Amino acid sequence: MSNKDSVVYHYLAIGKLGRGEPIKLFMKDAGIEFEERLYARDDTWPATKEKLIKQGLSRNGQVPSLQYKGHVLTNHIPILRYLSRDLGQYDGQTSEDKYLTDLVSDIYVDWRAQWVRNLKEGPRAEYKETITSQYYDLIGKYYADREGPYLLGDEISYTDFAVYVSIDNDARTKTLPAKLPESLLKFKAAFEARPKLVEYIKQG
Repeated sequence: MSNKDSVVYHYLAIGKLGRGEPIKLFMKDAGIEFEERLYARDDTWPATKEKLIKQGLSRNGQVPSLQYKGHVLTNHIPILRYLSRDLGQYDGQTSEDKYLTDLVSDIYVDWRAQWVRNLKEGPRAEYKETITSQYYDLIGKYYADREGPYLLGDEISYTDFAVYVSIDNDARTKTLPAKLPESLLKFKAAFEARPKLVEYIKQG
């Protein structure tokens, strides 16, 4: 694989938390080979951010950033959309499918902003008791609209990777509601059984 064709994933060394993990899961599922470069989120981070900017890997020093086929891609949901369109998969077949994946991924983005705020500012009762329940109840309705376990039915989409990580991240920060909608429990079980992901997910 030439340097131009190589795929390099840049993110923080924070385990499976945050905006990078949906991209990592997506690439594993799609069979995309990639190099992983993780950066410490400590007192070295300001200098690392400046280095990423100078190297052209991020315009504002934020990650995730993905070097892909000679391009530098940033912002995790646009990265997922780009990869889906480049592969011709994970994006649905119809305009209705694409609308639905975009809609639910936008709902996820709103949730992610609240999750980050809760993490940075410390535990907020409003987040755990209200925001998460409203989020999962809402997306659970969209997942219940079609018979398959995924948002689009039997076909997985890029949005499923983001939604799965939201469930996982809330579980890790102990902010997951005590009960999820049945449609999301069905989805979670199907996602965790995907052949290329099952062993990675089992690692915890």
